[in-house]
Amino acid sequence: MHIVIIMGSESDRFHAEKITPKFEEEKIPYTTYAASAHKQPLRVLEIIKEWDEQPVIYITIAGRSNALSGFVGANSTKPVIACPPFADKTDMLVNIHSTLQMPSSTPVLTVLDPGNAALAALRIIRLADGRS
Repeated sequence: MHIVIIMGSESDRFHAEKITPKFEEEKIPYTTYAASAHKQPLRVLEIIKEWDEQPVIYITIAGRSNALSGFVGANSTKPVIACPPFADKTDMLVNIHSTLQMPSSTPVLTVLDPGNAALAALRIIRLADGRS
């Protein structure tokens, strides 16, 4: 199983770096991309297509108007965990609302804490591997 982290922009890398240490500790392979669903939708589709035939979990990191998580969730059959970054409580409220309000047939799990996002992905992997 592989983790694919898609950040809305390079400015989200600090948030991704709060998620990846657990994968390194557990020796779970991951790949990180920066691609905006608003500005680079074709690139996001390329990433999804690249991983389409493999067992993968997506973790999306995008704030403000979070189209990335829904875009990935709508165009993939793989699990999507959204972990929006935020600078403060006001920013958090904006990011949460744009992440929680997904259209029908667009399943996206939202986890606010980066460490918990990593643990959620690891638990999905363990279930897939028949471990608990």
